[in-house]
Amino acid sequence: MIYEKIDLYGYFNVPRGGAQGGYLTSFATNVFTETGADHAYPAMIVVPGGAYLMRSLREAEPVAFVFAAEGFQTFLLDYSVQTAYPAPLVEAAMAVAYLRENAVKYAVNQNKIAVAGFSAGGHLTAMLATLFADKHVKTALGKKAASARPDAVVLSYPVISAEAGVTHGDSIATISGGDASIAQALSLETRVTAESAPAFIWHTAADDCVPVENSFRFARAYKQAGVPFELHVFEEGCHGLTVMNGFTRDEDPAAPPCAAKWKSLAVAWLQSRGFAVSRR
Repeated sequence: MIYEKIDLYGYFNVPRGGAQGGYLTSFATNVFTETGADHAYPAMIVVPGGAYLMRSLREAEPVAFVFAAEGFQTFLLDYSVQTAYPAPLVEAAMAVAYLRENAVKYAVNQNKIAVAGFSAGGHLTAMLATLFADKHVKTALGKKAASARPDAVVLSYPVISAEAGVTHGDSIATISGGDASIAQALSLETRVTAESAPAFIWHTAADDCVPVENSFRFARAYKQAGVPFELHVFEEGCHGLTVMNGFTRDEDPAAPPCAAKWKSLAVAWLQSRGFAVSRR
């Protein structure tokens, strides 16, 4: 396994400016030589949630290992928390651009790089899916900003909207720095274009932390923009279900079995879009 931690600011020679995040950890499988073929694997960058105040460990390595078992080269993004836009977005963009530039090193198909985000990490992932050409990304990466768009995203109970009654207040307050105009600009259902990255979205109807309306709004915007997406809403389940494999359960020991299917559904959707092992 190629297990290493990359300082994305250092790699791209971008001034850190006090940001405490911006690190990408690789869990990439060593390339098998027994088959005699040069294979390339799809990549998955995992972006945990935590209201932009912390990074949930339950939504980090356990998610990476699930996708690794499905044939993905997996990576974990430690983005800056308690930090306002644009730093987390720039860090996510750097992570995708880094993998494209180092595709051979990690045996990654540079055209099959996905990002999976959870809750506030889902907001960051959706922000990357829609705002990958943001002016701050272009300033930081220059010509390499053209490599920042993910090929697909997986959004797990994501924060999307900044509208009162729908949003998750702490997440939007933190990423906007309390600036109402920035909060409105980061209400992502209003930022979807035809160039946005295809999305697999899942949520539970019972989520009383981040209302399911967030996913409805994003899916509706995708439909109107003509961008490929798949939406699954499960009846039962609290917020923060993550991979539901026994190691990540919250205080609710009776995890709803239907929602646990999101993993196989997401993998199947990604595979239908060509996210599978291929020959170079």
